[in-house]
Amino acid sequence: MTSTKHTGPMKLDTSLKPSLWASKAPMGLGKIKPHHIRDTMKVAWDNKDNLGYAFRILTQGVCDGCALGVSGLYDQTLTGPHLCTTRLNVLRLNTMPAIDPSWLENIEKMQELDSTELRKLGRIPYPLSRKKGEKKFTRITWDEALDRIATKIKKIDPKQLAFYLTARGITNEVYYTAAKVARFLGTNNIDNASRICHSPSKTALKRSLGIGASSCNYKDWIGTDVLIFWGSVAANNQPVSTKYMYAAKKAGTKIIMINPYREPAMENYWIPSVPESALFGTQIVDDVYQVNIGGDIAFMNGVMKHWFEMEEKVPGSAIDHEFVNEHTNGFSELKNHIENQDWALLEQSSGLTKERMYEFAELLAKSKSGVFIWSMGLTQHRFATDNISQVANLAMLRGFIGREHCGVMPIRGHSGVQGSGEMGADPFVLPGSDFDELNAKRMEYLWGFGVPRWQGDTVGQTLENVMLPENHERKVKLFYTSGGNFLETMPDPDFIKEVLENVELRVHQDIIFNTSTLVEAKEEVIVLPAMTRYEQPGGGTSTSTERMVYFSPEINGPRIEEARSEWEIYVDLASRVYPDKKHLIEFTHAEEIRDEISIANRNYDGIQHLKNRGDVFQWGGAWLCEGGNCPTPDGKGNLLAIEIPELRKTEGQFYVTTRRGKQFNSMIYSETDPFNGADRYDILMNAVDAEQINIKEGDSIVAFNSYGTLQGRAKFEDVKSGNIAVFWPEGNVLLPKGVYEKYAEIPEYNTSIIVEKAETFHAQKDRKYVEKRVEELEMSMS
Repeated sequence: MTSTKHTGPMKLDTSLKPSLWASKAPMGLGKIKPHHIRDTMKVAWDNKDNLGYAFRILTQGVCDGCALGVSGLYDQTLTGPHLCTTRLNVLRLNTMPAIDPSWLENIEKMQELDSTELRKLGRIPYPLSRKKGEKKFTRITWDEALDRIATKIKKIDPKQLAFYLTARGITNEVYYTAAKVARFLGTNNIDNASRICHSPSKTALKRSLGIGASSCNYKDWIGTDVLIFWGSVAANNQPVSTKYMYAAKKAGTKIIMINPYREPAMENYWIPSVPESALFGTQIVDDVYQVNIGGDIAFMNGVMKHWFEMEEKVPGSAIDHEFVNEHTNGFSELKNHIENQDWALLEQSSGLTKERMYEFAELLAKSKSGVFIWSMGLTQHRFATDNISQVANLAMLRGFIGREHCGVMPIRGHSGVQGSGEMGADPFVLPGSDFDELNAKRMEYLWGFGVPRWQGDTVGQTLENVMLPENHERKVKLFYTSGGNFLETMPDPDFIKEVLENVELRVHQDIIFNTSTLVEAKEEVIVLPAMTRYEQPGGGTSTSTERMVYFSPEINGPRIEEARSEWEIYVDLASRVYPDKKHLIEFTHAEEIRDEISIANRNYDGIQHLKNRGDVFQWGGAWLCEGGNCPTPDGKGNLLAIEIPELRKTEGQFYVTTRRGKQFNSMIYSETDPFNGADRYDILMNAVDAEQINIKEGDSIVAFNSYGTLQGRAKFEDVKSGNIAVFWPEGNVLLPKGVYEKYAEIPEYNTSIIVEKAETFHAQKDRKYVEKRVEELEMSMS
């Protein structure tokens, strides 16, 4: 796709620069901040029974935490070792022994534990069964388990079968095999964890630029004029990236954060692997634009409106006309759309003044290069694809595409999840291609069996389909999930529990128990013990945010009694469903899978050569759309006119969004947020807003709407007025079920709520006061 190759890691500038220090007090004494040394010591203690194996995983394996792509302790961005507490926290999942079998005898006792406590019990040791009404798990053989699943598959319509794969260290080999097996079994109902994080990023970038991944590299951060973090708290979710930010600051890059909450982690951070920063911290962001939740489209329209007004005064002062004329479509339509925007509406929706929007517009206009990075703050909306297309609009208008220090980057929070869709584990795609007739025939030729042509469902639709009438052809009767905890990742947990209980046969292929595993099924729950990526015979690969495909070798160490490689489980199951055709699905070694991937996905030509520790290649080269040439039918990017979504609330109501604390996905590692000192049930709100409704800091308060009720404590933080933040997954009770973005089908993770003192809420509840307030809320949002 490009001729320019990545040039490898660069040397970090370690010269002292006191102007960047966050504090002159050594180690941030007296500050609310992560305690990296203490946390590292705790991790060492937790892994004391397997320290040698833990050390080998850290020094030989590819990180199974975030998707920055650290192989051993090194990456392709900066020289020197990298290590973060996120990776250290996840480490115990790989080194812990099997669960004490006595726990399996008492489901009710296990159900008293939360997922954090369940995780600490240990690994799943062997196949287990729990039939409806049983109060314990029963050990069964692999043959019994897979034969029962295969028998059920034979009895149901393929549209009643669904697969899901999470992102907990799953390799490309597993994603690919699952995608192939699903189609072999006749179903297109296969989805993955990116559905609820970055699916709109892929959808939007595809329609705007013809690409489905980051167009640039982490190295492009270092030395770009401006680095924009949009709805992304990389310091919390991808901690190693703070080292890249440190290097960027040293190179003179301005770093901007756009977020409703002025995230402390992005303002000041103590980077443990940089001595200067470990001692005195680093001031990361240069400026913060606090938009309303859901106000990003209005903000970007305002920025473009300023650009067109600047162009009227001085042509060429804001827009790269050479790039736009040669490499884009839709400029006139976008210009007409933007010029008709009303400033008052833009200010109201975005929450920012015209003057403030001008500051950002001017900053970008004066910059010769820029990189836009975003995450859940832009993607988890019912208008998420439009959010991302707006970012692409900004990048194209400034010509920040296809060259050094420029690009658009959906930063991934999980190792390897970038590869899930690229391997075909997605209802809308096949390996390396869109799901259309031409590509279906291409895969049929490679695979030797038919590919079903009907449109598969996303995981949200799949869960809802469980509740369809008994005779409905799409009523999901067998749900096979590799990892995942839907009780703690999807909106409306009560509904999700009901869904899980109504699946006839649920299969949980996993390494540990979580709260979802313990929910009863209509007929049976089967639990299959999986290997980690470090146990996978023949090793495995994962794809980072920047499209680096890393090889992670099998690492010598203890093994769980009957755990099996996940790709092997899928192949074995498929062979039992159609034994006469099993030769079409068989793999005997991970290398065979990589050989086939290199053919199935043309971008992955090179994966077949990854065999040893440290092996890596980058698909697509250094920059996608290099020189402005996009992989679209006409080679041009598409500028799109995006309408402002309607966001309405009245006095006393708030927009609410969810945020992460010290956690990895839904796995919580501390009840206290190390960046702001908040507890998991603290509700983060603006002090002025609170005063207006007579709430004091520390008060017991209730956030509620027609979907649910969350009781917590008021904690005053620098949150945009009219907006509040709650922790995820605790705040999921407030989120609506069945609300999806129309292009990528991501669930809505933002909503509108009412906040009141707990004493008022409970005192008025019996008078139907609460219900009346909810009716007012629904009327204002309709």
